[in-house]
Amino acid sequence: MCVLAGAGTGKTRAITHRIAYGVWSGTYQPHQVLAVTFTARAAGEMRTRLRALGVPGVQARTFHAAALRQLQYFWPQAVGGAPPEVVAQKAPAVAEAAGRLRLRLDRPALRDLASEIEWAKVNLITPQGYAAAVRGRRDGVAGLDATAVSRLMSAYEDIKGERHVIDFEDVLLLMVGILDAHPKVAASVRDQYRHFVVDEYQDVNPVQQQLLDLWLGGRDEVCVVGDPAQTIYSFTGASPKHLLEFPQRHPDAAVVRLVRNYRSTPQIVQVANLVLGPGARGGVELRAQGEPGAVPQLTAYPDDVAEAAGVAADIRARIGAGTAASEIAILFRTNAQSAALESALAAQDVPYLVRGGERFFSRTEVRQAILLLRGAARSDTGNRPLGEAVRDVLSGAGWSPQPPTAGAASRERWESLEALANLADDQAALEPDTRIPGFVTELDRRASEQHAPTVQGVTLASLHAAKGLEWDAVYIIGVSEGLLPVSMAEGAERIEEERRLLYVGLTRARRELMLSWAAARGAGGRAGRRPSRFLQPAGQLLGLTKGPQSGSPKPKTRKPRRPRTCRTCGVTLETAAERKIGRCDDCPPTYDEATFERLRDWRLEVSRDQEVPAYVVFTDATLTAIAESTPDSTEKLAEIAGVGPRKLELYGDEVLAVLAGQDVVRDSSKESH
Repeated sequence: MCVLAGAGTGKTRAITHRIAYGVWSGTYQPHQVLAVTFTARAAGEMRTRLRALGVPGVQARTFHAAALRQLQYFWPQAVGGAPPEVVAQKAPAVAEAAGRLRLRLDRPALRDLASEIEWAKVNLITPQGYAAAVRGRRDGVAGLDATAVSRLMSAYEDIKGERHVIDFEDVLLLMVGILDAHPKVAASVRDQYRHFVVDEYQDVNPVQQQLLDLWLGGRDEVCVVGDPAQTIYSFTGASPKHLLEFPQRHPDAAVVRLVRNYRSTPQIVQVANLVLGPGARGGVELRAQGEPGAVPQLTAYPDDVAEAAGVAADIRARIGAGTAASEIAILFRTNAQSAALESALAAQDVPYLVRGGERFFSRTEVRQAILLLRGAARSDTGNRPLGEAVRDVLSGAGWSPQPPTAGAASRERWESLEALANLADDQAALEPDTRIPGFVTELDRRASEQHAPTVQGVTLASLHAAKGLEWDAVYIIGVSEGLLPVSMAEGAERIEEERRLLYVGLTRARRELMLSWAAARGAGGRAGRRPSRFLQPAGQLLGLTKGPQSGSPKPKTRKPRRPRTCRTCGVTLETAAERKIGRCDDCPPTYDEATFERLRDWRLEVSRDQEVPAYVVFTDATLTAIAESTPDSTEKLAEIAGVGPRKLELYGDEVLAVLAGQDVVRDSSKESH
């Protein structure tokens, strides 16, 4: 069976119910079903759903996890001895290979070469055949020609062989080789697994397809699920051709199209369909099933800093109006765009988490909490509800009924513990008899699967990392030429993949969708950007109009700021920091050095107390502005950019005391209530 499932059409629900029905009807034996997908998070979600449907015995794994388990089991039989260790990173071996060839490469070049090695391997290209395979198809990598890359790949393989280690791609390649060369091993695997489900099939690469074919061994008990319109990983070797050509390879296969979108409002679906256009070969056109909502917004900003500040202020207001921070996401094309957002959100006291950062179960507070719960499991009498018992234990790790009102680090720790407490409530609702020992077992399972609970905080994620996720409100920033499509995307195929990437971002939103772009990179810079070409099909809905000369779309922009001048020399201030201080960088400071040093010492003490970076208290620019204007009242202090109502409440009296030369007595009650 081939299921073409559009975004938000209930793909995971459909395939998990299909598996559960097969088990409950007696068609499948649970232990003989293998569901494979591409991320540990997706596999964990599938296992959770299957367990809730009463079929916990079904195996749901990533391609790599399934292959690694088989490789470790069959290696002694097929090869002999202990299986090789899998290295987590290629970069050290790539660097050593470059050194052997007397190549001097920086870190970005080493990363690019590691990615090229991965691409070649999943496309079944050997070091010896690399130069011929890429001739005329790919440019050189890291300033090296194809022959040099080929030599480096050979040296890389030699180093791994000397150390008896393999990389992640080798796991797949070696298992393919073993299944192909050892009929008894292949027969054993095929006897174990009789039925296969492949999720996100549009992301399959050649070596994964070959492994799947060997698992099947000519049988037709396979259901593939995917969406060609969400093919966004071609740079890793993924290709939608396996999905699109599935009916030709399996003429008797049933083809099912899921087109009803249950996730997003009709307005969001309409924009997504228009942006994707009719050129998405083999995809489906979504049909909205949800209640009507707001028309997606497009906002123009003068520069990236203003865009980040505007988005952060809008989110602050949205949270104040009742939207949970965990139901808001900001998506972007490149990770470099995250820095300005993090600073802007911190300035607005908005909790956030960067997807792709430290894993939930690796956090110090989470490890400590699980250790405390493990100890409490021995004495759990079962007299109280699970949620209440868990919260009592978590209070020993720093949890409190109310979140801390200041300090990004303190708030992040509290959010982690609150996520564990909420998970206990969910577990009790699902299995009312669960006690702390059972909850600890559930946490151990989730940790092994990297199936983290929901943490309160605005999600910052790249468009690639957002795939498979959804939120009530989604902000997509940087929707301009040079970012979407990214400037390095060349050729029609790469451009269309960038279009699909934006489509994936648009379809993450359930209720509200906000798009934005900035005319310039830096404050006061040349306004050379224009909105992305991908928005033009939806231009009428988004308020785009044709410019009289350039013909490029131009949205309604916010009222431009009046230029500010230096208080000393009168020149126009160019940067946000200069405008905040009111003085250009060329003019000497006008503050009293002793006063400024007292402010810095005070800020350092506060940041240490709250365990946050100093800039979270006040940025250098704000601190300089305070020292230069020396306000003598909270009203005057509030007029300084960067001193909002929240920071005025927390620090206003202390700042005025420092300016007056008085000793400061820290009032911790403001930070704990």
